[in-house]
Amino acid sequence: MSNPDFGISPSIIHGDTADVYFHRSMEVLRQENMNPTVVMEFFASRSGILCGLEEVKVLLHKVLPEENTEVWALNEGNTIDRKEVVLRIKARYVPLGLYETAICGMLASSTGWATAADEIVQAAGGPPEKGGIPVVSFGARHVHPNVAAIADYAAVTGGCVSCSTNLGAKLAEVSATGTMPHALVLIFGDTVRAMQAFDKHMPFEVPRISLVDTFKDEAEESLMVARALRDRLRGVRLDTPAERGGVTPELVREIRSRLDLEGFNHVNIWVSGGLNPERIVQFKELGSQVTGFGVGSYISGAPPNDFTADIHEVDGKPIAKRGRIPGVTINPRLNRIQ
Repeated sequence: MSNPDFGISPSIIHGDTADVYFHRSMEVLRQENMNPTVVMEFFASRSGILCGLEEVKVLLHKVLPEENTEVWALNEGNTIDRKEVVLRIKARYVPLGLYETAICGMLASSTGWATAADEIVQAAGGPPEKGGIPVVSFGARHVHPNVAAIADYAAVTGGCVSCSTNLGAKLAEVSATGTMPHALVLIFGDTVRAMQAFDKHMPFEVPRISLVDTFKDEAEESLMVARALRDRLRGVRLDTPAERGGVTPELVREIRSRLDLEGFNHVNIWVSGGLNPERIVQFKELGSQVTGFGVGSYISGAPPNDFTADIHEVDGKPIAKRGRIPGVTINPRLNRIQ
């Protein structure tokens, strides 16, 4: 990952998103002319896939002086254990303390999303390079737009091959992936006409993958589009709503058979719509010939993995709150990054 630009907002830099008691603590320390060097350590409440560190590094670079600042961290995408120290910062408490809220939040949300993505990817058989079925993140519509790109980036960190937003794809250094919305088909009033227009106007490098569940039976629409586009059709996407029973392994099997019978063996089948690990495992166990899965809310709606920040040293003196061990916590996996 080559230093993605996370665009840390001025409100975060100014501390507007920090818990107010940190602002009050900063003021107290300034008035008392106190600014000790502290060692602050961050750890998660659950095991998972670590994500958010690259964004934290950008923040720290913007708000902490390079002099007298030391940072140790695990790598983005590492598997972490419960309560394992993933980040250690040695710096003056002012202004470091003001950013405890932001650092914890960045790590908590992104690690939650990346961990959910990993669960989906493992259900799909693991990464594609190890024989798994590719997974694409379609979760942007389920979160606030201010964090949609970060959620997509985290999903790719967790193992998704791509995501649906351009900014998320830019952060993750992949190409955004998408087919067509039902809105386009509804406006044209016909799936074939919509796909023909899509084929006419989209650049060559955009895969021709058609939704096939808008007006007619999925197998029927798949064949209609395949007959119209022939070799130009890369695939079809099934997104059958729950009101119609959702996408099932049996439906995939029927469509695959009907496409093959007419010589459209090259047409791939993508499945989306309310997918979770259990449903994906079912597709796998029943041998469904699915080319890829589009997964939304299971990833974007994942609960954050809560992170805690503890001070373990003040001006070289080991210290800790009750229940914690004073002094630096040894973790040989940490690497010095600043």
